[in-house]
Amino acid sequence: MIQKKICMVGSFGVGKTSLVARYVKSIFSDKYFTTLGVKIDKKSLSVEGEEVNLMLWDLAGEDALTQIKPMQLRGASGYILVSDGCRVSTLDAAIDLQSRVEAELGSLPFTCVVNKVDLRDNWEVDDAALDRLRTLGWSFLLTSAKSGVGVEALFQSLAERMVREKKIDAR
Repeated sequence: MIQKKICMVGSFGVGKTSLVARYVKSIFSDKYFTTLGVKIDKKSLSVEGEEVNLMLWDLAGEDALTQIKPMQLRGASGYILVSDGCRVSTLDAAIDLQSRVEAELGSLPFTCVVNKVDLRDNWEVDDAALDRLRTLGWSFLLTSAKSGVGVEALFQSLAERMVREKKIDAR
């Protein structure tokens, strides 16, 4: 069995905990609980015929006073940058956060998520912002922890990239 640590990073209230809950337990709650420190969940899936055990580290959200601690990131095989489509500032924060995570961990597989696609009528993130992600060459998905749109694909595709990179590194 292959074990991979994935860190969920982003601003407060973007849906990191809800995405993990939707993926691991197939549930969604409208109640908001701030993650303090880190919450760890686990889920197994199959990638290229191998069982992969994902350790999902849901890190507390960032704001002006709170930043991710480098020790929480160590040992990660990949990460998910989560932003809220209803708050363009969280996408800007995710872009900044990516460079800090990369400075700490080096180049690792990651996916950027613009969450809350179920609230698309209220979005501040427009096509120009999404084009910016394309210009950066980033893999990104539009997701909804509430409806489940894109959630399975998010974790499956990142797991596949991490396993592929491990096989390439082993050569």
